[in-house]
Amino acid sequence: MPIIAGQGGNAGIQTITIVVRSLALGEIEPRDANRILNKEIMLGVIRGVLFGLIVGIAAFLWKGEWGWGFVVGTAMLLNMLVAGLLGTVIPLGMKAFRLDPAIASGVFLTTFTDMLGFLFLLGLATLLIGQLT
Repeated sequence: MPIIAGQGGNAGIQTITIVVRSLALGEIEPRDANRILNKEIMLGVIRGVLFGLIVGIAAFLWKGEWGWGFVVGTAMLLNMLVAGLLGTVIPLGMKAFRLDPAIASGVFLTTFTDMLGFLFLLGLATLLIGQLT
């Protein structure tokens, strides 16, 4: 479970760093949100598929059941996608409200990716419990 939450936080912090830096240098503005969101969503999907496959295969090898691999891999994919989305939206939203995105963006992001990572993993496991046992 901590791997899913941790990787979401890592990916989101990387995105926040890029967005906050770009805002500070004047390379982007909040009005560029759609373009940046599309890019970060695609990166989130790519990272999510890659890391989802890795942890999904590891879960399968550990438990010997594809269902567990599916649950863990899908939870990772979803959390990485959300991390990219939040890593973009949080600093752009703070800037739009005239708040300094460098001050609290990371705190908000890691809180959400930790909660959602656990929700995705435990929620999927709960939904599929009949197929996993």
